[in-house]
Amino acid sequence: MRFFKLQKINYEGTVWVLNYNNPTPLLDHAIHMLERHGVRREDMTITETPIAKVGSIVVEIWPYELVVGRVRTIRNESFISGTEFKIELKLDEDGNYIDYL
Repeated sequence: MRFFKLQKINYEGTVWVLNYNNPTPLLDHAIHMLERHGVRREDMTITETPIAKVGSIVVEIWPYELVVGRVRTIRNESFISGTEFKIELKLDEDGNYIDYL
């Protein structure tokens, strides 16, 4: 049996979770997985347009992964972030998201 340590997300303030009309099961599972990685639900802001500052954590939701990035710079009200790491999202044989951790 293999054991691994869950990578925690180091953040201060708000964690911006980018949601572009994702289905409810995907959004709910993304929130759950972020909680498993150390983000408190009350620190998450789910939005299409974050008001992120340099150093903020921004999470992009994709059907099979979450991309966790840290804002490096802001230009013309847009942010540029670098990927810190990715969180894989898994489905069971019926297409339901599963908690594999």
